[in-house]
Amino acid sequence: MQNTSDVLVIGAGFAGLVAARELSRKGLSVRILEARDRIAGRTWLAPRMGRSLELGGTWVHWSQPHVWAELTRYGIGVVTAPEVEKAYWHADGQLQEGSPEELMMILDGPNRDFLAPSRQLVPLPYEPLSNPAIKEADQLTVAGKIDELELDPVSDDVMRSFWALNFNGRIDDAAYTQALRWSAAAFHEWPVMFETCATYKIQGGTRALAQAILDDSGAALTLNTPVAQVRHNDEGIIAAGRDGTEYAARAMVVTLPLHVLDTVRFEPELSAGKREAAARGQLGLGAKLWIKVKGRHERFIAMGPQGWPLNFVQAEYLDAESTTLVAFGPDAAAVDVEDAAAAQEILRRWIPDIEVLDVFGHDWVHDEYARQTWPMHRTGYLSESLPELQRPEGRIHLAGSDYANGWGGFIDGAIESGHTAARSIAEQLHIRH
Repeated sequence: MQNTSDVLVIGAGFAGLVAARELSRKGLSVRILEARDRIAGRTWLAPRMGRSLELGGTWVHWSQPHVWAELTRYGIGVVTAPEVEKAYWHADGQLQEGSPEELMMILDGPNRDFLAPSRQLVPLPYEPLSNPAIKEADQLTVAGKIDELELDPVSDDVMRSFWALNFNGRIDDAAYTQALRWSAAAFHEWPVMFETCATYKIQGGTRALAQAILDDSGAALTLNTPVAQVRHNDEGIIAAGRDGTEYAARAMVVTLPLHVLDTVRFEPELSAGKREAAARGQLGLGAKLWIKVKGRHERFIAMGPQGWPLNFVQAEYLDAESTTLVAFGPDAAAVDVEDAAAAQEILRRWIPDIEVLDVFGHDWVHDEYARQTWPMHRTGYLSESLPELQRPEGRIHLAGSDYANGWGGFIDGAIESGHTAARSIAEQLHIRH
């Protein structure tokens, strides 16, 4: 067959790019099949509203060893978010404003209590099942654990909104263990976890790091090639694109997000455990929206109740006559990324006279190649699904932030998983160097 290589990689997000680089540098021929017309997956740096804006995954931190190693490898720095000057929070039916420190103090005690078991239950963040007791905790929900704290109404509202923000989705079915894993990876300190989520961006944007990894690889990249079918046996793999073109290989890395696994027909089909995990899905089903408003505002953050269409807003860029905000909401269906009037109506719940000039976002939940935002899992996923998803299916190896041990939901988790898949394939193909 003409289109033959040692390894096929489905997807040119960070997991796929890293796996392809590692395997190609071991002397294997690697081809990446990417459905989109660009690399970088659920990260996407795009020119919008007069700036280069990150429409997907964005933030990195030195508490994340895999992404930090990649930045160091390519000499790429980070851009620090300016200090926030003001905070708004809407809780217990009342709008309040004050300093960012006041808002953090509302969250501090409850989060310390909420996350206190992380050191015991997740002593080794990159071996999240090392303590068998985690399996029982994996059946507990974030909402249920907040109930147990018996907080005052303001603290309760702010805590629920904070965790709906982290999950980018509903917390009623959210796995408490996902929160514990984030805390453990951040040295069991929730302020470090919070800083990791929204403080440091990649210099030149996520595209700069993705391109550096690709340029350092000997892999062949084929864009605009969604895969429809994968036939595999003990000898090798044949992938068929939607256009009917076939590609053969000895092994494969599949970096499809959990919600997209069922869009490819595998023959024989993936294990029942993998299919059940994909069918059950995960909870990162929210929205990220960029909003340009009139005037130069103070650098502020704003939190609203967990049920608001946008429950978190942060001033990111200040210009002479406008301010650009980034906002998140837990339900993509509640946010129209093209509706400036709707965004203004929500923002005026915090700042009554604010005027929206423009909005932009990407609906990842209805993007056929994503169907989700960052992966945040349901109860039972860690103990019942993750080990099976990480188990190679013959010569097929899953990789991506959905399948990471450590920083699941982040670029770091995708890179970690890409390394793991590459090492597993090299061992399977008896490549030692």
